[in-house]
Amino acid sequence: MTQTSPASPQSIDQTIAPFGASRWVSADYTDPPVLPVITAADVAPILPGLDLWDCWPLAHEDGRSVVHEGRTLWFFLGAPVLPDPVGRHLIARIRLLSHGADGWRDHGDALPDGFNPGLREWAGSAVLADDGATVTLFYTVSGRRGGPPSFEQRLFAVEGRLDGLAIRDWQAPCEIIVADGVRYLLDRQEIEHPEPGTIKAFRDPAWFRDPVTGKAHMVFTASAGWSSDPHNGVIGIATREGDGWVLGDPLIEAIGVNNELERACLVHRDARYYLFWSTQRHTFGPQTVAGPNGIYGAVADRIGGPWRMVNGNGLVAANPLDEPTQSYSWWVTGEDEVWSFIDYWGMQGRTLADHPDLVRSQFGGTPAPVFRLRYDGDRVLIDT
Repeated sequence: MTQTSPASPQSIDQTIAPFGASRWVSADYTDPPVLPVITAADVAPILPGLDLWDCWPLAHEDGRSVVHEGRTLWFFLGAPVLPDPVGRHLIARIRLLSHGADGWRDHGDALPDGFNPGLREWAGSAVLADDGATVTLFYTVSGRRGGPPSFEQRLFAVEGRLDGLAIRDWQAPCEIIVADGVRYLLDRQEIEHPEPGTIKAFRDPAWFRDPVTGKAHMVFTASAGWSSDPHNGVIGIATREGDGWVLGDPLIEAIGVNNELERACLVHRDARYYLFWSTQRHTFGPQTVAGPNGIYGAVADRIGGPWRMVNGNGLVAANPLDEPTQSYSWWVTGEDEVWSFIDYWGMQGRTLADHPDLVRSQFGGTPAPVFRLRYDGDRVLIDT
C-alpha cells in the first residue's frame, strides 16, 4: 500500500485497492468552502411535533425532480419529537410531503402501518417511471420485524401508484440487493445501544440512470467486507440486469480513513460522473486528518472509475467552523440543488457534552437552507 502523509493534499491513492475501488486517503481540509451560518429565522418546523431529517424528491428516471400538479413530492425520515433527538433513528418512518407556491403540505406516512418488514424505515430514493404513474421507493429496512434489537440494514424496493398527490396501491416490499460478505460486510448487528458513528452500513439506496449507456444503477453506503478496520466505509454499486439487480464492486473505499460515507448519490454533467456523499468529523479514523461535517465528492470519466476527488481534497461544502454541526445529510437533485436538514444549530461554541440542556432546544429537525452547485471539470463549487 502506498503510504501517504496525513497532511498531504493527495486524496485518492493511485494504487489499486481490493476489487478495483478508488481509495480515499487523508487530505488537507484547511480553508474549506463553507455554508452560511443558520439562524433562528431558518429554523421553521414544517410539522409541529414531528422531527424531519434525511430527505429526497420523487424524481424522473433521468434524475429530474417530478413536478406534479404544480408541486414537487418529497420523502423525509420522520419521528415524533423526543426529549433526546438521537432516539428518532429507532422509530423512523418515511413521510410524504409536497412543496409548491403555498409552501409545504403533509400527506402522512408514505407506507401503510405494519407494511415494513423491519423495525424502522431509513433513507433511500424514489423514481417515477416513464408511464407517469408507477412509483418505486427504494429504501433501507433496519432490523427485522419480530426479531431482536438490531441495526442490521437491508435494501428494499416497493412499487405504488401516483394518484393525485398521494401514492396508493403499494405492492409487497422486495429485497433487491444482499451484501455478499466479501466485498460488502454482512452483519446482523444485534446491538442495542451502539455508539453514534460506529455501526456498519448497508443502506441509502440511490437510483441513477446512466445517460450514456441507458443502464439503471443503485449506489449505496456500505462497509468493506475484507477489512476489520473500525473505519472501513465504502460506496457500493449495483446494476439492473433483466428483472433483478447485480451487485458490483465498490466504487470508493475509505479503510482507515472514515467509517460512514452516507447518502451517496450520482449525477452526470458535461460527460463526467460526479459521486457525492455526506460524512461527519467524528467518523474519521484517529490516524487520519479529520475533515469537517460536510458534503464530499469525487469525479470520474466512467461510472466504474477510477475516481478522483473533486477540488483536490473531495470537500464540496462544509458547515462553518464556529457552527460545525448545523446541518447534515446533503442530497443533490437533478436541478443541482442541495438539500439537507438542520441538525444542531446555534451552538456558539458550546458542546452537547458540556450543555446537555441544548440537546432538544438546538436540534432543528427541519429542512436547511437550499444551495446550488456549479460544475467546472474536476471542481464542484457552491453556486453563489
